[in-house]
Amino acid sequence: MSDVNQVRRVTPLPYDEWDTAALSVLAPGRRLPQNNVLGLFARHPELAKSFLTFSKYLFESSLPARTRELAILRVAWRRRCRYEWAQHLLIARKAGVTDEELAQAWEDPTTLVNRAVDELDTDSKLSDQTYAELAAELDDRQIMDFVFTVGAYALLAMAFNSFEVELEPGVSDEDFDTHD
Repeated sequence: MSDVNQVRRVTPLPYDEWDTAALSVLAPGRRLPQNNVLGLFARHPELAKSFLTFSKYLFESSLPARTRELAILRVAWRRRCRYEWAQHLLIARKAGVTDEELAQAWEDPTTLVNRAVDELDTDSKLSDQTYAELAAELDDRQIMDFVFTVGAYALLAMAFNSFEVELEPGVSDEDFDTHD
């Protein structure tokens, strides 16, 4: 029997070993900056090309950036994914998300975005009431992008947590563990 403390996880590939062609879907013609998630994807170039193409679409989708980031933060919070939370705090702020809205991501299950994320994460579907409320704010494509964004970031949280992806130096999770 092996000691569970000795289990080897998949770790990010060192930067100088990255297959830049596999990762170039994110920024064609540019060498990407070093980070732990891209280093993880660099270990599996076929997966990287496919998933990062989809991920890039979600980032540029019809969903308003603020809505996207609030949904991702709620997923990260529910899934207790420190890496996803910390990275998307930075992106959310750039998208105009306020400190009050950030606090709601972990403490207020009644906001429309939080209810929608919670329903999708718990029941794998939206209730009629929540769907109707989303439809009053989003068009059909935006609702589709919302559902696919929540699902994709739940998957990423699962991967980041399973592989224990560490934060990059200098990136703050802003006291992730102090909120319940």
